[in-house]
Amino acid sequence: MRRQGLFKTVLLVALLAVLVSVACGREDNGFDLTDSLVPADQIHLGGPPRDGIPSIDRPRFVAAQAADFISDNDRVLGLARNGRSRAYPIAIMNWHEVVNDRVGGESVAVTYCPLCGTGVAFLSPAGTGERGFGVSGLLYNSDVLLYDRQTESLWSQLRMQAVAGALKGERLTAVPLTHTSWRAWRAEHPDTQVLSADTGFDRDYERDPYAGYTASSEVYFPVSASSRRYHPKERVLGLEVDGRFKAYPFAELSRSGDDAISDSFAGRELKIRFDPAAESARAFDENGAEVTAVTGFWFAWYAFHPETEVYTAGKRR
Repeated sequence: MRRQGLFKTVLLVALLAVLVSVACGREDNGFDLTDSLVPADQIHLGGPPRDGIPSIDRPRFVAAQAADFISDNDRVLGLARNGRSRAYPIAIMNWHEVVNDRVGGESVAVTYCPLCGTGVAFLSPAGTGERGFGVSGLLYNSDVLLYDRQTESLWSQLRMQAVAGALKGERLTAVPLTHTSWRAWRAEHPDTQVLSADTGFDRDYERDPYAGYTASSEVYFPVSASSRRYHPKERVLGLEVDGRFKAYPFAELSRSGDDAISDSFAGRELKIRFDPAAESARAFDENGAEVTAVTGFWFAWYAFHPETEVYTAGKRR
């Protein structure tokens, strides 16, 4: 009951913030939505103003054995790139949503939308400079709209594209990111670094500002398409191959009874590896290379990809 009460309080505060912003004439948080690639009336205030949710621009990391602020079952976003591995605790990402990082000399933005349960890591696109990304305070299909500080273009996390501004139409290059438990990530990457809770911001990382949200069937912000085929917050692994989309709901992966599922999709042979203990799924190609995919809530994947194919246990295509 206490978790439900906290969730309702968070929603009420967000609603009040939206009403205040509208009353003050700040429906767009100062961004130019002229000729946006998505209908401007489907871009909504999430509550906080621009940078009201502050990105982490100077991340600090600690070794796995020194990460005493994280427990085995805590959720992390795991990134393995350029010979290095890093874990970004969801408990921290809930409060910041963007970490502007450098991994092996390469600029990587690690992003997380608590409302959609989606983590996406991408390389900084040309034209965005070194100033990184921030949280616009705007949403499309309940998903975070990022903005780059160089051009102030708006970028849709799940569409993986700039939808407004000078770089409108430019695409994001996503890289594999694993949504899993700290225990599972540490076992696979014992030398991993962990994003430190010493972020420079005064936040209570032991408190979940979205407590109760995942279990609720409520979708707080409007979406352009919806489906009742699964619980709105059912986790799915979603991937794109040559312009086609497919979702692998965890409920279906659980029913398959296999921890490695072979599937053919869009002319490619895939292996979907599912770890029910870690509540994690990943996709690999026929050569064993990891395929970039997104773990998130069913409602969010469907809102962006209503034409999606869906894996069903016992029916492989």
